[in-house]
Amino acid sequence: MNNNYIEEMGKKAKEATKKLLTLDARTKNNILLAVATELLVKKEEIKAANKIDLEKGKEAGLSFALLDRLELTDKRIEGMAESLKEMAAFTDPIGEIVTGWKHKNGISIEKKRVPLGVIGMIYESRPNVTIDSAGLALKSSNAIILRGSANAINSNIYLNKLFNEVGKKYGLPENSVQLIESTDRELARQMISLDKYIDVIIPRGGKGLKRFIIENATIPVIETGAGVCHVFVDKSAKVDVALKIIENAKTQRPSTCNSIETVLIHRDIADKILQDLTDMLLKDKVELRYSQEAIDFIANRAEVKLASEEDFGAEYLDLILSLKLVKNVDEAIEYINTHGTHHSDSIITENIDNAEKFLNEVDSAAVYLNASTRFSDGGEFGFGGEIGISTQKLHARGPMGIRELTTTKYTIRGKGQIRE
Repeated sequence: MNNNYIEEMGKKAKEATKKLLTLDARTKNNILLAVATELLVKKEEIKAANKIDLEKGKEAGLSFALLDRLELTDKRIEGMAESLKEMAAFTDPIGEIVTGWKHKNGISIEKKRVPLGVIGMIYESRPNVTIDSAGLALKSSNAIILRGSANAINSNIYLNKLFNEVGKKYGLPENSVQLIESTDRELARQMISLDKYIDVIIPRGGKGLKRFIIENATIPVIETGAGVCHVFVDKSAKVDVALKIIENAKTQRPSTCNSIETVLIHRDIADKILQDLTDMLLKDKVELRYSQEAIDFIANRAEVKLASEEDFGAEYLDLILSLKLVKNVDEAIEYINTHGTHHSDSIITENIDNAEKFLNEVDSAAVYLNASTRFSDGGEFGFGGEIGISTQKLHARGPMGIRELTTTKYTIRGKGQIRE
């Protein structure tokens, strides 16, 4: 593969952005709906391509978490189709007038939504991201270059081909959605320095991927995904509510970035909740790593590991949980802001003052009161999917849907006015 491979993709994507700007909302929606239908029709073929990746992953010794992220089940394929249908139902953001006013000299000024341009998407394992990203990019009139992981290459190639073949029949401009089909890592390095053609890079994966991109990219980066999420159980919490939320946030799908990795327990409620919590999570096959102070509260101490310093702040993405005790809500907030990744964190409490303090002072993209962090998701937020969950503050934060893939421009209309 020659050195111009990525540059040629960039040129084609930039050219496609011109044609995407001419697509009306109906055309974009028809493409999305047609792809959604085809996903369901080709469900077995999608799973067959995915099975190749899963078998290779098992041979390579991929962890449970990575295999779970990689797998495409009937339910997940149906979820991909449903996401596209939801995107099609949204109002087209492109051309929306955000605000407008008149200058004192009579010229009119309007601020409206426009696409970002060309998006470079680099992601690990999850092949559903191929469809979600392509759909969101199309709806927001952006061209996109996709670079998935080697682990999911067969799934990604099939899904990209499906999107483009169906899309072409309904008016999708050529090269609007491109996939790098080579697994050569050097191409990723070339991609993140292609600032002549790519307007923004969105990495979706582990800390290693993001660190590599941040250190090497010459293009603006929107960081997404790293999720060291917490639940803090305050002393006024209802124990049954806390148990239900913790179990869901840890075990419902532990390989996702919005599952919790650490539980913080107020010391004054430790004797009321810790034994039941321990028994419940051990029954759920969760490996528990507690601080010594927390271990002292339970009877079955031999079944729980002593947490190391590295456990607090670790992203397991697996059925592993660390736990420690804190003296009050202030210590919990300080701990989360220090050890977390500014993703999603929750407080379980009946104290309104502590609730508001936590919601206001925890510096995360999504902060919850008496609810599971598993709701940090574009689909759950009503965005019809997401291109990622941004953990930074510019230009977007939290689940990134269609609107987060736009920027703005000013249009000014006059009648010969000049500045004096």
